[in-house]
Amino acid sequence: MSQFLDPLLIMALALNFVALGVSRIRAVINAIALQGFLLGIIPLFLHPDIDIRGIVLVAVTIALKGFVIPAFLVHAMRGADIQHEVNPVVNFMSSVLLGAIGTGLALAFSYTLPLLEEHTNLLLVPVALSTVWAGFLMLTTRKKAINQVLGYLLLENGIFLFGLLLLDAIPFLVEVGVLLDLFTAVFVMGIIIYHISREFSSIGTENLSELKE
Repeated sequence: MSQFLDPLLIMALALNFVALGVSRIRAVINAIALQGFLLGIIPLFLHPDIDIRGIVLVAVTIALKGFVIPAFLVHAMRGADIQHEVNPVVNFMSSVLLGAIGTGLALAFSYTLPLLEEHTNLLLVPVALSTVWAGFLMLTTRKKAINQVLGYLLLENGIFLFGLLLLDAIPFLVEVGVLLDLFTAVFVMGIIIYHISREFSSIGTENLSELKE
Protein backbone atom coordinates (compact mmCIF):
# COMPACT_ATOMS: atom_id res chain seq x y z
CA MET A 1 0.00 0.00 0.00
CA SER A 2 2.99 2.32 0.44
CA GLN A 3 3.26 2.88 -3.32
CA PHE A 4 0.07 4.96 -3.13
CA LEU A 5 1.37 7.21 -0.36
CA ASP A 6 3.59 9.53 -2.41
CA PRO A 7 0.91 10.22 -5.09
CA LEU A 8 -1.55 11.11 -2.32
CA LEU A 9 0.99 13.45 -0.74
CA ILE A 10 1.74 15.08 -4.10
CA MET A 11 -1.99 15.68 -4.61
CA ALA A 12 -2.22 17.24 -1.14
CA LEU A 13 0.78 19.44 -1.99
CA ALA A 14 -0.76 20.55 -5.30
CA LEU A 15 -3.92 21.63 -3.46
CA ASN A 16 -1.81 24.14 -1.50
CA PHE A 17 -1.09 25.96 -4.75
CA VAL A 18 -4.75 25.84 -5.75
CA ALA A 19 -5.67 27.48 -2.44
CA LEU A 20 -3.00 30.15 -2.89
CA GLY A 21 -3.68 30.85 -6.55
CA VAL A 22 -7.44 31.29 -6.91
CA SER A 23 -9.66 34.18 -5.90
CA ARG A 24 -12.99 32.33 -5.66
CA ILE A 25 -13.56 31.49 -2.02
CA ARG A 26 -15.74 28.48 -2.86
CA ALA A 27 -12.86 27.01 -4.90
CA VAL A 28 -10.49 27.47 -1.94
CA ILE A 29 -12.99 25.76 0.38
CA ASN A 30 -13.30 22.84 -2.05
CA ALA A 31 -9.51 22.52 -2.34
CA ILE A 32 -9.04 22.44 1.43
CA ALA A 33 -11.95 20.00 1.80
CA LEU A 34 -10.33 17.63 -0.72
CA GLN A 35 -7.01 18.01 1.07
CA GLY A 36 -8.72 17.18 4.36
CA PHE A 37 -10.19 14.05 2.80
CA LEU A 38 -6.74 13.00 1.54
CA LEU A 39 -5.21 13.61 4.97
CA GLY A 40 -7.93 11.43 6.43
CA ILE A 41 -7.04 8.40 4.29
CA ILE A 42 -3.24 8.83 4.39
CA PRO A 43 -2.92 7.01 7.78
CA LEU A 44 -4.28 3.86 6.09
CA PHE A 45 -1.29 3.86 3.73
CA LEU A 46 1.28 5.17 6.21
CA HIS A 47 0.38 2.58 8.86
CA PRO A 48 -0.91 -0.58 7.10
CA ASP A 49 -1.30 -2.34 10.46
CA ILE A 50 -3.51 0.45 11.85
CA ASP A 51 -5.72 -0.58 14.76
CA ILE A 52 -9.32 0.29 15.58
CA ARG A 53 -8.21 3.50 17.30
CA GLY A 54 -6.61 4.65 14.09
CA ILE A 55 -9.66 3.66 12.03
CA VAL A 56 -11.84 5.85 14.23
CA LEU A 57 -9.38 8.72 13.83
CA VAL A 58 -9.52 8.28 10.03
CA ALA A 59 -13.32 8.37 10.06
CA VAL A 60 -13.49 11.45 12.30
CA THR A 61 -10.83 13.25 10.24
CA ILE A 62 -12.61 12.59 6.94
CA ALA A 63 -15.97 13.64 8.41
CA LEU A 64 -14.71 16.89 9.95
CA LYS A 65 -12.05 18.02 7.48
CA GLY A 66 -13.69 16.70 4.33
CA PHE A 67 -17.38 17.46 4.92
CA VAL A 68 -18.54 19.11 8.16
CA ILE A 69 -16.14 22.07 8.36
CA PRO A 70 -16.26 22.86 4.59
CA ALA A 71 -20.07 22.75 4.65
CA PHE A 72 -20.11 25.12 7.62
CA LEU A 73 -17.75 27.54 5.82
CA VAL A 74 -19.87 27.44 2.64
CA HIS A 75 -22.88 28.35 4.78
CA ALA A 76 -20.93 31.21 6.38
CA MET A 77 -19.80 32.40 2.94
CA ARG A 78 -23.37 32.50 1.68
CA GLY A 79 -24.61 34.21 4.82
CA ALA A 80 -21.94 36.90 4.46
CA ASP A 81 -22.63 37.17 0.69
CA ILE A 82 -18.98 36.97 -0.39
CA GLN A 83 -17.60 35.17 -3.42
CA HIS A 84 -14.09 36.46 -4.16
CA GLU A 85 -10.97 37.70 -2.44
CA VAL A 86 -10.26 41.15 -3.91
CA ASN A 87 -6.91 42.96 -3.68
CA PRO A 88 -5.06 40.67 -1.25
CA VAL A 89 -1.94 42.02 0.46
CA VAL A 90 0.13 39.82 -1.88
CA ASN A 91 -1.37 39.03 -5.30
CA PHE A 92 -2.23 35.47 -6.25
CA MET A 93 0.69 34.89 -8.63
CA SER A 94 3.17 36.12 -6.04
CA SER A 95 1.49 33.92 -3.43
CA VAL A 96 1.99 30.87 -5.66
CA LEU A 97 5.63 31.86 -6.21
CA LEU A 98 6.20 32.26 -2.47
CA GLY A 99 4.50 28.91 -1.94
CA ALA A 100 6.86 27.29 -4.44
CA ILE A 101 9.89 28.83 -2.72
CA GLY A 102 8.62 27.60 0.64
CA THR A 103 8.10 24.11 -0.79
CA GLY A 104 11.67 24.03 -2.09
CA LEU A 105 13.02 25.12 1.29
CA ALA A 106 10.82 22.52 3.01
CA LEU A 107 12.29 19.79 0.80
CA ALA A 108 15.83 20.93 1.63
CA PHE A 109 15.18 21.39 5.36
CA SER A 110 13.40 18.06 5.82
CA TYR A 111 16.58 16.15 5.00
CA THR A 112 18.36 17.82 7.93
CA LEU A 113 15.82 16.61 10.51
CA PRO A 114 16.70 13.64 12.76
CA LEU A 115 13.98 11.31 11.45
CA LEU A 116 13.67 7.57 11.76
CA GLU A 117 15.21 5.67 8.88
CA GLU A 118 11.83 4.57 7.50
CA HIS A 119 10.67 8.21 7.38
CA THR A 120 13.71 9.82 5.75
CA ASN A 121 12.66 9.05 2.18
CA LEU A 122 8.99 9.91 2.62
CA LEU A 123 7.49 13.07 1.17
CA LEU A 124 5.34 13.41 4.28
CA VAL A 125 7.62 15.80 6.18
CA PRO A 126 8.30 18.25 3.30
CA VAL A 127 4.61 18.24 2.34
CA ALA A 128 3.66 18.91 5.97
CA LEU A 129 6.11 21.82 6.23
CA SER A 130 5.00 23.21 2.87
CA THR A 131 1.35 23.06 3.96
CA VAL A 132 2.15 24.93 7.18
CA TRP A 133 3.91 27.57 5.08
CA ALA A 134 0.93 27.86 2.68
CA GLY A 135 -1.42 28.29 5.63
CA PHE A 136 0.80 31.00 7.10
CA LEU A 137 0.82 32.80 3.73
CA MET A 138 -2.97 32.78 3.57
CA LEU A 139 -3.27 33.99 7.15
CA THR A 140 -0.98 36.96 6.55
CA THR A 141 -1.76 37.98 2.96
CA ARG A 142 -5.56 37.71 2.70
CA LYS A 143 -7.93 40.45 3.82
CA LYS A 144 -11.23 38.53 3.97
CA ALA A 145 -11.82 36.99 7.37
CA ILE A 146 -13.12 33.74 5.86
CA ASN A 147 -9.91 33.34 3.84
CA GLN A 148 -7.94 33.76 7.04
CA VAL A 149 -10.02 30.96 8.55
CA LEU A 150 -9.10 28.85 5.52
CA GLY A 151 -5.44 29.74 6.08
CA TYR A 152 -5.77 28.50 9.64
CA LEU A 153 -7.21 25.24 8.32
CA LEU A 154 -4.29 24.83 5.90
CA LEU A 155 -1.81 25.45 8.69
CA GLU A 156 -3.57 22.90 10.91
CA ASN A 157 -3.54 20.38 8.04
CA GLY A 158 0.23 20.66 7.90
CA ILE A 159 0.56 20.13 11.65
CA PHE A 160 -1.82 17.17 11.48
CA LEU A 161 0.16 15.64 8.61
CA PHE A 162 3.43 15.94 10.52
CA GLY A 163 1.77 14.39 13.57
CA LEU A 164 0.92 11.26 11.58
CA LEU A 165 4.53 10.19 12.03
CA LEU A 166 3.72 9.76 15.72
CA LEU A 167 0.33 8.15 15.28
CA ASP A 168 1.31 5.07 17.27
CA ALA A 169 2.65 7.15 20.15
CA ILE A 170 -0.08 9.77 20.56
CA PRO A 171 -3.04 8.78 22.73
CA PHE A 172 -6.36 8.51 20.95
CA LEU A 173 -8.05 11.13 23.12
CA VAL A 174 -5.35 13.68 22.27
CA GLU A 175 -5.80 13.05 18.54
CA VAL A 176 -9.57 13.44 18.65
CA GLY A 177 -9.21 16.39 21.01
CA VAL A 178 -7.13 18.23 18.41
CA LEU A 179 -9.80 17.63 15.77
CA LEU A 180 -12.57 18.79 18.08
CA ASP A 181 -10.58 21.90 19.00
CA LEU A 182 -10.25 22.61 15.29
CA PHE A 183 -13.99 22.22 14.74
CA THR A 184 -14.75 24.49 17.69
CA ALA A 185 -12.35 27.16 16.44
CA VAL A 186 -13.88 27.16 12.96
CA PHE A 187 -17.38 27.23 14.46
CA VAL A 188 -16.53 30.31 16.50
CA MET A 189 -14.82 31.98 13.53
CA GLY A 190 -17.88 31.35 11.38
CA ILE A 191 -20.09 33.07 13.93
CA ILE A 192 -17.69 36.03 14.03
CA ILE A 193 -17.71 36.28 10.22
CA TYR A 194 -21.51 36.27 10.20
CA HIS A 195 -21.81 39.04 12.78
CA ILE A 196 -19.09 41.16 11.12
CA SER A 197 -20.98 40.89 7.82
CA ARG A 198 -24.18 42.10 9.53
CA GLU A 199 -22.53 45.12 11.14
CA PHE A 200 -20.18 46.22 8.34
CA SER A 201 -20.48 46.51 4.57
CA SER A 202 -17.28 44.47 4.18
CA ILE A 203 -15.69 41.63 6.11
CA GLY A 204 -12.16 42.71 5.21
CA THR A 205 -10.01 42.58 8.31
CA GLU A 206 -8.42 45.94 7.51
CA ASN A 207 -11.67 47.51 8.77
CA LEU A 208 -10.96 46.27 12.28
CA SER A 209 -8.47 49.14 12.72
CA GLU A 210 -11.48 51.48 12.81
CA LEU A 211 -12.62 49.89 16.08
CA LYS A 212 -9.77 51.41 18.09
CA GLU A 213 -10.47 54.36 20.35
